[in-house]
Amino acid sequence: MSTQKLLEDSLQEPAIDQTEKFHWHATPIGIAALCKQGASNSSGGSYEDALKEGLEVGLDLSREEKESHYSKKGLVILFYS
Repeated sequence: MSTQKLLEDSLQEPAIDQTEKFHWHATPIGIAALCKQGASNSSGGSYEDALKEGLEVGLDLSREEKESHYSKKGLVILFYS
């Protein structure tokens, strides 16, 4: 199964938490920060914002690898080891 398919399937599940700019999802690949509607069109969908808001929900993602993906639901920043 492709990374994109795994990601799309995981985003169908309820978010584990949410912050001002992101919905947070646990996926088989890692932690996905799905930008809320409108957040990716401003400076709000940035990697730095995801790191900061991740800490608000108990996720220290500063040492993780990251990738950006576009899903059917919007921009996703994927954090993984």
